[in-house]
Amino acid sequence: MTSIETMLILIGYSALALFIYIFIAFIVGTAKKNNAIMDIFYGPAYFVVSTTSLIVNIILTSTFCIRQVIVTSLVLVWAIRLASYVYIRNRGKPEDYRYKAMRERWKTNVALKSFFKVYLFQGIIVFLVDIPVWFTNISENPPVVSLLDFGGITLWLGAIIWLIGFLFETIADFSLYKFLQEPANQGKIMTKSVWKYSMHPNYFGEVTQWWGLFIIALAVPFGFLTFIGPAYITFQIIKVSGVKLLDKRFEGNEEYAAYKRKTSSFIPWFSKKEKKT
Repeated sequence: MTSIETMLILIGYSALALFIYIFIAFIVGTAKKNNAIMDIFYGPAYFVVSTTSLIVNIILTSTFCIRQVIVTSLVLVWAIRLASYVYIRNRGKPEDYRYKAMRERWKTNVALKSFFKVYLFQGIIVFLVDIPVWFTNISENPPVVSLLDFGGITLWLGAIIWLIGFLFETIADFSLYKFLQEPANQGKIMTKSVWKYSMHPNYFGEVTQWWGLFIIALAVPFGFLTFIGPAYITFQIIKVSGVKLLDKRFEGNEEYAAYKRKTSSFIPWFSKKEKKT
């Protein structure tokens, strides 16, 4: 069996495992009539792809290296944190307004449309964004000799960048959750903690983690091609789903407008001084 055939088999198994996982999420969400369930399944979906590619590669080649174990472990840590946070945040609450709006807009064949437009669509995104990880797991990895060789530099530099992103996202989510738990803060804008330096520190942390994993993947053959993953999630978060939707949601809110004038939109930076009129 050639290396190309092995890679295609690994990709196929990873895609199949993800499809089965996504279908299970669809069954649960349909049974509960709550497509927001996918938000909980979303993070672990990345680990399903990552771990399947690693395990099947070990079975087929009888080899693995520290780089593969590290990237897969980092995805596991991120997935557990994200799924736990989303579960706690959504527990006991009705279906998210975005999914509810979809149901009202579709009217007929809701289950079928949900499968393709919510579950399968997000599954495709997961497979695309996770490319630095599964590509690392199915590729021939250079040995990590020391911090001085290219492989060592990309591994540890990528891990440090990932950690920075993980801390930003974790602190942002935790501080926002605590803020919203206070009844007096309902309807108000979070401007403290890391939210003082970025309007979207959670999203910044998210994309930073994926760029860190891309740096790790640079050491494997053709690893530079995996920039597609972090580039897509960055575009998706800033221009499509995350930042853009949140800005639209708070459009016309004076407190949000004042916060926007003095706070960095995405990359954390010191607050601007508002001009006196």
